[in-house]
Amino acid sequence: MATELKIRTKNRDVFLRVRKGHFATMHSHTNYFIDVTTQKMRLSEAKAVAKELVNNYRANTIIDSILCIDGMEVVGTCIADELTQDHYLNMNAHQTIYVISPEFISGGQMMFRDNLVPMLAGKNVLVLAASVTTGKSALAAMDAVNYYGGNVVGVSAIFATVDECDGHPVNSIFDPNDLGDYQSYKPNKCPICERGEKIEALVNSFGYSAL
Repeated sequence: MATELKIRTKNRDVFLRVRKGHFATMHSHTNYFIDVTTQKMRLSEAKAVAKELVNNYRANTIIDSILCIDGMEVVGTCIADELTQDHYLNMNAHQTIYVISPEFISGGQMMFRDNLVPMLAGKNVLVLAASVTTGKSALAAMDAVNYYGGNVVGVSAIFATVDECDGHPVNSIFDPNDLGDYQSYKPNKCPICERGEKIEALVNSFGYSAL
């Protein structure tokens, strides 16, 4: 297993755990595994991440619902709590915010049951992901919001390699500049594979499975 590295910020509770090697995701091969497990599941870290991300929306964006993908429900709840507090220039103070997750059907398409549709239809929706690299999952979430009659008002992630998705800025705490030599390749055009280096692990939003 690759050695874990920590990339820190000024906030001691906000840092990025990474492993360098050769990893395969659903859509790409990368030379880093971005591990955001504890940020998603440990309350103190989730709160710290929420405080970093919420500043992009507090003063100028109305948010009715937060659509969480990649298991970001704890962070989403913390963002909703931050947005509804009575802070200065807080446009969402005292308002209810829904925190929801999609259901997946064949082909990875997202759907929502009838009892959840009112939390999207006519609502201003923030899409929240653990990471946005190829952008495919975020785009699928945005397509689902649009299909169910919602209005996407932003995309946020802990780590992102793209600046925008479908015309919406992607706000993130970390990006490839924090790693220096981060690379992502299409599976059939991976130079690491061409050098004969075996894939170390399969990775996704649930974590790391060594091969």
